[in-house]
Amino acid sequence: MDRRTFLKESALTAAGLSVVPRHVLGGAGHQAPSDTLNIAGIGVGGRGASNMNALTGENIVAVCDIDFGHVDRTLRGEDGTVADGLRALHEAYEQAERYTDYRRMFDDLADDLDGVVISTPDHLHAVAAKEAMERGLHVYVEKPLTRTVREARTLMETADETGVVTQMGNQGHTHPDGRRAIEWVWDGAIGPVHEIHAWTDRPASWWPQGGSRPEGSMSPPDGVNWDLFLGPAPEVPYHDAYHPFDWRGWVDYGTGALGDMGAHLIDHAMWALDLGPPTEVWGSSNAFGTSDGKQVSWPTAETVHYTFGRGGRNPVELTWYDGGLLPPRPQALPDDVPLVRELGPDGDGPPPSWGGAIWVGEDGILMHDTYGRTPRLYPKALEAQHSDAPQELPRVGTGHQANWAEACKEQAEATCPFDYAAPLTEALLLGVVSLQAGTPVRYDPRSMNIPNAPEAERYLRRDYRGEWSL
Repeated sequence: MDRRTFLKESALTAAGLSVVPRHVLGGAGHQAPSDTLNIAGIGVGGRGASNMNALTGENIVAVCDIDFGHVDRTLRGEDGTVADGLRALHEAYEQAERYTDYRRMFDDLADDLDGVVISTPDHLHAVAAKEAMERGLHVYVEKPLTRTVREARTLMETADETGVVTQMGNQGHTHPDGRRAIEWVWDGAIGPVHEIHAWTDRPASWWPQGGSRPEGSMSPPDGVNWDLFLGPAPEVPYHDAYHPFDWRGWVDYGTGALGDMGAHLIDHAMWALDLGPPTEVWGSSNAFGTSDGKQVSWPTAETVHYTFGRGGRNPVELTWYDGGLLPPRPQALPDDVPLVRELGPDGDGPPPSWGGAIWVGEDGILMHDTYGRTPRLYPKALEAQHSDAPQELPRVGTGHQANWAEACKEQAEATCPFDYAAPLTEALLLGVVSLQAGTPVRYDPRSMNIPNAPEAERYLRRDYRGEWSL
């Protein structure tokens, strides 16, 4: 019996003998030590810092990163002082054990950890998450869940085998706005839905795509472990075109705009309409960046068309657009409704949309921004008519990361576990496969084959470098 199991069973035995009211331990809002998770973070700068900052109420035992200089720059403002809102995180990081290699961290501390938050580049998600689950750790993994379809299926299978609590970091799945939008659709507000459009402004000014590998090489900055950044990816010289932020645009490390934002913008349609696996995916784009005849960076703009047969139940056509491309304006949408909304001149109003989605129903239109935020119905009269739509989805009283922590303590259910997140990720990445293969993809989810284009199957998986494996 490992230490964590012993402590859990001992705690359950003690709870049967004596139940102490929470207020006796520390007053309103106090969190008893027995209710505190021991967690670690892998990739703790940038987005990782945001994830870990939402979990400072837990015990951050260890942090792992290949570049703690970048981590420090994430926490501090331009004047070198710790940014407001990150002081608790900075203190937690200062007290935590520091590692560069997550495998050594697991060897040293796995028996003392309850869970791990993985916010690395996409190409490292699967190897780190699988090992964590096999060691009995609960896992929170940033979106997209994995770099390849095969990896997504493997993580779902491993989660099922180990029974740990899992969550993918598409935070809109927890937000009440998206849940209300789904309830409107379930209430028949726009009638049967056969057509959906989703888009993002990325990559645009966010990161570059479409280029060849940089010429020459650079020496990694002090404190950067480039070999561990590469992990299972092919060996290439260090260059600041890859790290710390622009990795998303490169085929070896990221999944481009579709993988980055699709988990936020396609999620609610997959959920509400129970779309299941796509029956056909066809992507088109401008040119990939190439080097030595190989695709090395994602195109700067693309569209991906999905057909969801839904077992013959009202098939749905969904089209994805990025790189500044936008869908055709539905004829039923009022002329004064913008497709892209921005902040008002005084910084108030809705958040920048960065993209959105349009669901075209037989009786009306639903629009929402990224994360399912600020849903709107057209004609506007539909909102009043369906204001009393039944609340069929529970509202989550915490943020997405805190929901995972509560689920680890058996105080809630994780909102986006891998048995949901993996099929969503598979659908997104089949679009990536079609783009890479340059052909329509008719995917068989049971065999994980592509009967119409067997040559495209190589993009469902990837080779791993050296000692790395799944």
